[in-house]
Amino acid sequence: MKSERELPPRDAACGLVAGIDEVGRGPLAGPVVAAAVILAAGSSIDGLDDSKKLTEKTRNRLAGEIREHALAWSIAWADAAEIDCLNILQATMLAMRRALLGLSVVPDYVRIDGNRLPDLRLSGRQLSGEAVPGGDGKVATISAASIIAKVERDAMMKRMDGVFPGYGFAQHKGYGTAGHLRSIERLGPCQQHRRSFRPLRMPADN
Repeated sequence: MKSERELPPRDAACGLVAGIDEVGRGPLAGPVVAAAVILAAGSSIDGLDDSKKLTEKTRNRLAGEIREHALAWSIAWADAAEIDCLNILQATMLAMRRALLGLSVVPDYVRIDGNRLPDLRLSGRQLSGEAVPGGDGKVATISAASIIAKVERDAMMKRMDGVFPGYGFAQHKGYGTAGHLRSIERLGPCQQHRRSFRPLRMPADN
C-alpha cells in the first residue's frame, strides 16, 4: 500500500484529510458500519492495510493504536431496518455521512473507499473529496477507517449473538454461510435480518 508520506493526512493541496470506509454491505444480518479517521500530521502507524487482509488479532491491535493516535475518529452505522427501507447503497452512504458528522474535527478534504461519495456537507460548507477504488489498501487514512469499522462491527455482531442466540452471529458475523442459512430455516429470521436481501425476501416482494 502507499505510505502516509505519499498521501499525507495534511498537505498543501488538501489540508486536513479524513478517510472513510464501511464494512458489512454483504451480510444477511446486522448493520452496515462506517468509520471516519483523521490521522495526526506526522503520525506513522505500521501495518495499516485493507482490514480484510489482516488477522483479527492484528486488526484489534491496530484499532487501539488508531483510536489512541488519530487526530479524530468516528464510527456510525445504519441498521437492518434502515437498509431494508433505503436499500444497501443508500444505507451505506447514510452510515458514511453519520461517521463524517461524528468527527470532532472538521476536515478540509475527504477520501472515500469505493466509487461513490456520500453527502459531504458539513458545518455549513460543502467539503471537497474523492472516491478511491480500492482505497482501503492504498490510502492510510482509509485503511485506518476500514480497520476500526471492521473491529466495531465484529464486536456488535458478537453482542448480538447473546441477544439473538441460535443464529451463530458471533462466528459468521451475519454473512450468508451454510450454517447461517440453516439457522434461518430452522428459527426464521429475527429483527436483525435484512428482509430485502435474498434469500430472506418474501415471495410477494420478488
